[in-house]
Amino acid sequence: MQPFKILCLTLGLGAFSSAQADLIAVKGSIDYWNYSTDLTQPASPLPQAQMQDDHGLSFSVAVEHPVPFLPNAKIKHSHLQADSEQSFAGVNSHQVDLTYTDFILYYEVLDNIVSADVGFGAKRLSGDIVQNVTNTLDVSSTIPMLYAQAGVKLPFTGLSVGAEASFAALNDEQITDAQAELKYNFIDSVLVDVGAKVGYRILDIQLEEGSNAETKLKFKGPYLGVEAHF
Repeated sequence: MQPFKILCLTLGLGAFSSAQADLIAVKGSIDYWNYSTDLTQPASPLPQAQMQDDHGLSFSVAVEHPVPFLPNAKIKHSHLQADSEQSFAGVNSHQVDLTYTDFILYYEVLDNIVSADVGFGAKRLSGDIVQNVTNTLDVSSTIPMLYAQAGVKLPFTGLSVGAEASFAALNDEQITDAQAELKYNFIDSVLVDVGAKVGYRILDIQLEEGSNAETKLKFKGPYLGVEAHF
């Protein structure tokens, strides 16, 4: 009788642990993004800037749960920097230094071999853009956004492909962020999945549309990253 009780206790603890594990899931990723930058000011009579390629780290963290009707949450963050090839007295004539963060609430529409998420949230953009040495545009915006993600797993290979896009617009400001990637899971266990990924990302930012201060920015390029799912 004693072995039977021990077996029941073990199975009970296992079921409890499994239920706890299913309550909360955390996804995290970090990417090394190598991007080129286009900076234009359509209304300016001065020559447009030629920007140098740059690079930086981007990261995201998502928390998912099984509670119906309550959205999952995700934060996605990038630090964007770029300097012009032109300089004046040793100072770059154009400089970009921006902090870019997405705050996302989303729902899992599909979660199997094919996955799909849809949601909404806000984009936070802050920092400054220096043009022609003396003209500084201070940027501080919070813009409502729409969000979507889709992916497909290739069975028995550890490979998957995915795409993610978001769009935000308010008054004269508009931001589009899109990326596509290929991922390989080199750890796939009950407790954690870890994968390496390669992809391409385009971030298009438009500020002060139609005014003399209208500024357009585009960051685009490949990235390498690591993603973990607990």
